[in-house]
Amino acid sequence: MNAFAHDLCAGLAQAPRRVSPKWLYDERGSELFEQICALPEYYPTRTEIGLLSRCGREIAAQIGAGATIVDFGAGSLRKAQALVEWLVRPAAYVPIDISGSFLEQAADSAEGRLASLPLHPVVADFTNPASVPELGAADRRVGFYPGSSIGNFEPADVATWLAGVRGRLGGGLLVGVDLIKSPERLYAAYNDEAGVTAAFNLNLLVRANREAGADFDPSLWAHTAFYNPPKRRVEMHLVSMHDQEVHIGVHGFRFALGDSIHTECSYKYTVEGFHRLAGEAGWSAEQVWVDPEGLFSLHWLVPRAD
Repeated sequence: MNAFAHDLCAGLAQAPRRVSPKWLYDERGSELFEQICALPEYYPTRTEIGLLSRCGREIAAQIGAGATIVDFGAGSLRKAQALVEWLVRPAAYVPIDISGSFLEQAADSAEGRLASLPLHPVVADFTNPASVPELGAADRRVGFYPGSSIGNFEPADVATWLAGVRGRLGGGLLVGVDLIKSPERLYAAYNDEAGVTAAFNLNLLVRANREAGADFDPSLWAHTAFYNPPKRRVEMHLVSMHDQEVHIGVHGFRFALGDSIHTECSYKYTVEGFHRLAGEAGWSAEQVWVDPEGLFSLHWLVPRAD
């Protein structure tokens, strides 16, 4: 049984049932997510790129010259392109992504200053701090974790991840964090009218059939996403629309009408709340940039001297 099938069976055996969001990102899932980023309802990508454009000179001053940029969950490399344009003599670029084929295509199509840098693509689960490669003693690594995917971690796991990468990123970490906002704005962002987010979520079942030997019928499932105010998070689920039984190899799982598989959380933070988590992990928050609407934030963290 491969890692995906093992995690899928383990997650469906839990109550409530859940699957790690990292498994949403096969090649097709990564393509659909790039489409999501361009949707009018989905504010994080354009807001973050706007911040990188407006505040790029200040961000570059914090990062300093000669840095090797380690990009967690690199995707299409668009945000790295927006960052690198401002940097002074960057040494190298290390994009890390779980989808190897998508990462290869993105690296091959890199443009501008990004294409002129030494590229060291790493196919890995970037939620594991060990995915940061050792590139030499003289290498000054700066982490870049854009988007809002740090919100996919449980808050306690955010601190664990930040602590895990601290020793591997001596030059600091620039991280994107989605901020708390109106439930209506959040609902629209995760339930787009074109149905792209629904296709992204449902693609998990297609992948399960292909890679884990499952027999899901995607037509019997529906996407739903909603904001959970007490937990300050958006939850994304796949909901069973019929009583049914699904098999993964020799394992069977029964679902009643209305049962769900929890596929993703996206926690939203205040600036102060995220800084507390970073502090618990041994980081010092040196500077933060927030867009005029207060939708999204970029945080510059440096390892704290203990």
